[in-house]
Amino acid sequence: MVMFRKNELVSLFLGSFSYLPVPINISFWWNWGSTAGVTLIIQILSGIFLTMHYVSDLSMAFDSVVHIDRDVNFGWVIRSVHSNGASLFLLCIFMHIGRGLYYKSFINFHTWGVGIILLLVSMLTAFFGYVLPWGQMSFWGATVITNFLSVIPVYGVDIVNWIWGGYSVGGPTLTRFYTFHFLFPFVIAVLSLVHLVFLHRSGSSNPVQVSSSSVKMYFWPYSGIKDILGFMVIFIFFFSIVFFFPTVFMDPENFMKANPMVTPVHIKPEWYFLFAYAILRCIPNKTMGVVALVLSILFLYLVPLLNFMFNQEFLKSNGFFYQLSFWIFSMNFIILTWLGGSPVEEPYILLAQLSSVVYFVSLVLMGVLVG
Repeated sequence: MVMFRKNELVSLFLGSFSYLPVPINISFWWNWGSTAGVTLIIQILSGIFLTMHYVSDLSMAFDSVVHIDRDVNFGWVIRSVHSNGASLFLLCIFMHIGRGLYYKSFINFHTWGVGIILLLVSMLTAFFGYVLPWGQMSFWGATVITNFLSVIPVYGVDIVNWIWGGYSVGGPTLTRFYTFHFLFPFVIAVLSLVHLVFLHRSGSSNPVQVSSSSVKMYFWPYSGIKDILGFMVIFIFFFSIVFFFPTVFMDPENFMKANPMVTPVHIKPEWYFLFAYAILRCIPNKTMGVVALVLSILFLYLVPLLNFMFNQEFLKSNGFFYQLSFWIFSMNFIILTWLGGSPVEEPYILLAQLSSVVYFVSLVLMGVLVG
């Protein structure tokens, strides 16, 4: 009788996943969302262990990170998992959004809308975390990025000073960023649950956009096994980087303690910000550059809105042009990422300007041509 009740509880706990109906023809491209969820859990757990040793004090932050790497048992592993996990998490989100664009999952507007908010909060959280080691690139990256808020009319300078906690990036800034970096992952977890609620209300999309219940299957074991296989392949590559190339995504400047008196020759953020950074700095006007930076993310909302406005019968035969727009957008995204890490000089400035135009135009075309 006791065993029956235990089995019954387990069934109730896992039932929502085991008997969840999913399309029978979804491919491995649908693994990126679940991989992002697993990576988020890894990030939260590794972050909790790191926060036990990190000190958010101006004079001790850099040394506490060195202490974690050198003195804490397996501290370098935990830090490597956390720092490289940020890259994996943003990669999963980018691939997840790319799959949504290719297979037109943005038609489910509520799920898509929460997903874009997740992207924004995740990028903000990653930026806060990048500042915490208090290296040269951390300090100057924080100085440059927070200064962009000064373009806000009337109150811009006051907002920047309020975020800094003074008249420059300093101790109060570090403490505030540490607080936000600790809290925001839990906000991301809540938003992820909201994202799943909206997703399961309408069901997962599929490559051919068939919604009939006659082509559904149980999540477990069919899709569940596919997800587990995807986890294994991705995390083999991930832990290869963690154990053999732990600093491959770190900037050499960040191995030096922050010095407000010495500016790095090239200030650049992590790779997952480079596409937006390239759009920002290729525009000579500071205000317009910041507006373009914000629109580079918010334009993802425009795709389903344009689809709603222009989804006419005569556009439904434009599948080839839609895919052409998508692949142009994807290749252009990679080019912008490369340009974001290039020097601010010709011909990189001109190329970034052209790529920025292609970025926005291709998103508009995807919204108009979808059928």
